[in-house]
Amino acid sequence: MVSSPRLFWPLLAFLLAVLRPSAAAHDYGDALRKSIIFFEGQRSGKLPHDQRLTWRRDSGLHDGAADGVRPPFFGISWCGLVSWGVDLTGGYYDAGDNVKFGFPMAFTTTLMAWSVIDFGKSMGPQHLAEALKAVRWATDYLLKATAVPCVVYVQVGDAFRDHSCWERPEDMDTPRTVYKVDRDHPGSEIAGETAAALAAASIAFRSADPAYSARLLDRAISVFEFADKHRGAYSSSLHDAVCPFYCDVSGYEDELLWGAAWLHKASRRRNYREYIRRNEVILHAGDSINEFGWENKHAGINVLISKEVLMGKDDYLESFRINADNFICSLLPGISDHPQIQYSPGGLLFKAGGSNMQHVTALSFLLLAYSNYLSHAGGRVACGGASASPVTLKRVAKRQVDYILGDNPLGMSYMVGYGARWPRRIHHRGSSLPSVKVHPGRIGCKAGTAYYLSPSPNPNVLVGAVVGGPTNTSDAFPDARPAFQQSEPTTYINAPLLGLLAFFSAHPDPNSWSQD
Repeated sequence: MVSSPRLFWPLLAFLLAVLRPSAAAHDYGDALRKSIIFFEGQRSGKLPHDQRLTWRRDSGLHDGAADGVRPPFFGISWCGLVSWGVDLTGGYYDAGDNVKFGFPMAFTTTLMAWSVIDFGKSMGPQHLAEALKAVRWATDYLLKATAVPCVVYVQVGDAFRDHSCWERPEDMDTPRTVYKVDRDHPGSEIAGETAAALAAASIAFRSADPAYSARLLDRAISVFEFADKHRGAYSSSLHDAVCPFYCDVSGYEDELLWGAAWLHKASRRRNYREYIRRNEVILHAGDSINEFGWENKHAGINVLISKEVLMGKDDYLESFRINADNFICSLLPGISDHPQIQYSPGGLLFKAGGSNMQHVTALSFLLLAYSNYLSHAGGRVACGGASASPVTLKRVAKRQVDYILGDNPLGMSYMVGYGARWPRRIHHRGSSLPSVKVHPGRIGCKAGTAYYLSPSPNPNVLVGAVVGGPTNTSDAFPDARPAFQQSEPTTYINAPLLGLLAFFSAHPDPNSWSQD
């Protein structure tokens, strides 16, 4: 209900544009299954026997080794002694290239784990098991990357050299340079995000594998201690390697608070709650509340901590609830006097800067998560003279998911392999080049250019990949590899989509949701 007549008509216009019914029912369960399969296409390392995207093969089998031969590992249990030779096989390639970037990989892990924590029961046993496999492929790698005390290995591969080539991960011959942060070269943002990922995953595995869960939590604690004690930005320590690819310009403070929030949720230790209380102002928890993604965690922090407030467990942290409400209001231009988000004529949430679908899925996930927290607490979102119900938030989130799956002016699904029409020329090396099975011979760095420039569809279907989609408010989409902002998939687009698809697969009918 809107209490101010001044706000009623803008809100009504917004609801008509963004909340209109879907053109057709979607098979959210099938989309969920495919969205999980996508992560198999991004795997690095020795692939398992149950790999479903069989056009992929083993890759990066010597990552972390010296001259291709992994030496024995040496180390002791306190900061200071540097190991030589470390096993960094496994993990995920972040997008359509062949570099393992630790910052977006850790964020992807956190969001996959959060999807399992909040929506695992909606996935069903089979999908939940597959989702946990996807999380574990990442956490097994993060455990390797944090095996040396006070060191986090944050990247494998020379990004500039890699991006000058168009070659399959199975063929890559660019330098697999290893980059790390340590006491003398700190990286609090990536260490903080890694701690958050390990802590969140420890909750996700608590029932399925208690021993593994405990191991993840123990590592999260030590990594966070390193991140907090040795403060500094990895974007400064490793600037020439990580910028402009995953350069964090918003500062590392939000990742420290993000890591502490997840550690509190995972461990229930009072010291993390006190850390949040002490650093709330210092770490500017309320700044940039409408941002959420691999670089900026502010909105996620506010939504995550708000659950404690809404459930009556910690009224002292009420400011986070207020910030979360402000974030939700910023997504509803029909309510907010100062909207930070635009919507396309077709109803797609649009935020300037890079691949747009990363904003669509991440912000929609927070809308859905917060709507559930509100529902359980019997609450509503307060936006000055207006308010919004949990059901309204769910409808906004569902509209975004439906747009991705094909309810848009082009009638195109932005998920590869879902629906009748989807992007065929995605910006992805492995998908666009002939598979090893079809073309056993090596395809060199520059030899792949012909495939990159070809107008032909990709020969290998990267099932479940969600591409960047329209990057302006016109709902236009060029199905072309060179248009990388629109046609490149990323792991952090798909990660929050797991939770969204899980919920809507179990609750496809809005009439089944809690009423206003």
